[in-house]
Amino acid sequence: MNLLALTIGGIVGIVAAVVVVLAIVIWAICTRNKLVSFENQTEGALHGIDVYLKKRYDLIPNIVETVKGYAKHESETFEKVVKARNMVHNATTTEEKIQAENELSRTLRGLNVVVEQYPELKANTGFLDLQGQLKSIESELANARKYFNATVQHFNTKIRLFPTSIIASIMHLKKLPYFELESEQERQNVKVQF
Repeated sequence: MNLLALTIGGIVGIVAAVVVVLAIVIWAICTRNKLVSFENQTEGALHGIDVYLKKRYDLIPNIVETVKGYAKHESETFEKVVKARNMVHNATTTEEKIQAENELSRTLRGLNVVVEQYPELKANTGFLDLQGQLKSIESELANARKYFNATVQHFNTKIRLFPTSIIASIMHLKKLPYFELESEQERQNVKVQF
């Protein structure tokens, strides 16, 4: 009877150990899959920003050409806008995209100052249409940035929480950067007027 109790106890112990190991393996697989999903969601959000940046990138030459017709001597401002536009187009990493996007936003503010000096331009219907499109794109871009930052926050939180952080470190996942403004001046209210 003692031998039978020992055998049953040993089997129960083995079964319990197998169940615990199986539970840990299932948890690890599920956690890894969730982290991959969060990583892909964040990457998708960044590509969503790229969609709006491309729309803006395509619209800028039209705005520049329209304004150029009214302000031929403002070539330095236009060159800065085109240069910043190209920086956005050539950026490859998340950090480069954020930096280039911030630079383009700064140079577009300079273009706004040029436009202010030409009242007949502000009355041009073609320019007004382009201005409306740019406002719409900027609004969509702001929403895409908010979504990206929300997914980055979610991802960064997940990879740092225990015990998920164990799987994240095995996967070599690192904190992702937020889409942030680079200077304190950009945080101030800006009067946007064409």
